[in-house]
Amino acid sequence: MEASRIIVHIDMDAFFAAIEQRDRPELRGLPVVVGSPPDRRGVVATCSYQARRFGIHSAMPSRTAYRLCPQAIFVPPRHDHYSRVSTCLMRLLGQFTPLVEPVSIDEAFLDLSGLAEAQADTVATVKRIKHEIKRQLGLTASAGIAVNKLLAKLASDLDKPDGLTATPRNPAAIRRFLAPLPVRKLWGVGPVTGDKLARFGIHLIGHLQAAEPGKLRRLLGKRQAEHLRELALGRDRRPVVTEWEEKSLSNEETFAADTEDRNQLRDCMIRLVEKVGRRLRDLDRQARTAQIKVRFADFSTITRQHSWPAPVDSDREMLRAALTLFDRIPLDQPVRLLGFGLGTLHGQDRQAPSGQQLLLFPESPNPESARDRALDRAVDQLRRRYGSAIIRRNLNS
Repeated sequence: MEASRIIVHIDMDAFFAAIEQRDRPELRGLPVVVGSPPDRRGVVATCSYQARRFGIHSAMPSRTAYRLCPQAIFVPPRHDHYSRVSTCLMRLLGQFTPLVEPVSIDEAFLDLSGLAEAQADTVATVKRIKHEIKRQLGLTASAGIAVNKLLAKLASDLDKPDGLTATPRNPAAIRRFLAPLPVRKLWGVGPVTGDKLARFGIHLIGHLQAAEPGKLRRLLGKRQAEHLRELALGRDRRPVVTEWEEKSLSNEETFAADTEDRNQLRDCMIRLVEKVGRRLRDLDRQARTAQIKVRFADFSTITRQHSWPAPVDSDREMLRAALTLFDRIPLDQPVRLLGFGLGTLHGQDRQAPSGQQLLLFPESPNPESARDRALDRAVDQLRRRYGSAIIRRNLNS
């Protein structure tokens, strides 16, 4: 029964920027921007709360962020480091309950319904979780407590940073809690749906609660209208899912200046493939599809995809596919951005997907594949220890 559930949403505060301020005490209390430097074209990944006071936010162009706050300190992102901290965070949360659902690198849902301590005093339990995050990781988190994931997520965002908000548990009180919040806070209400609702005077969740159902169905369609109506009333039956897997991996790079230099572009593509390939192997996964993205100076974008007959995790195979796809694209104008991604991910040594024939003698691997795998693992270890620039692969090797 939903009323008996105890769902908590943990949301780390300015995660990347907070890690940088933790690791570099001289940055504490200062406006820190994690992302591309302002003299290069790129965007803000995240920023400290001191920088947010100037209007800086994620996905903002770095040059705009600099204009808003010239004294901001721009720090290049360290994604591998942030991932390691995230792993420690998820492991810490798992000490309180096995029902942990990572939502992204810096947030997770917890189901504490079966925890006697939480049943007795939920707020005290969540305070203890926040305390352990601060003690063990040196970081702060905001938390929301509710009977479901929707309300817990909304609650964690109401008192940032380092906040804790518990929502009502009674259905009527839940509706009153939701009523004054903007309708765009609901999952599924993006810019298009939000603008459509606004044209009919529906700006707050309370307006959606009071809307005539037939009018909503005519406006949004039956399925979406019923879905949003349920959310507006605070109903969300989704469980906390503990077995979460990434379905795709990708990386992209925006150039400081548009370029037509194919050698420069190929070098960039190699870097992207190696970054994504290392992440794939760190997850102990293999991929069935590869995709490249090319965005030109006029913002027109081309994507091309390659599929392998069997899953791969070899940089050699990924590079071969990516560069073959790239070389087939005519460069009629300068390139602004390149991207590379992998999809249809599978775990190592799992049963072959439907339609794929299993090897008759799996104990006798292809010597070239075994060599590639050993080489990739060795390179991964070197880069993990000495940095990604320590070694570059010769594509002809």
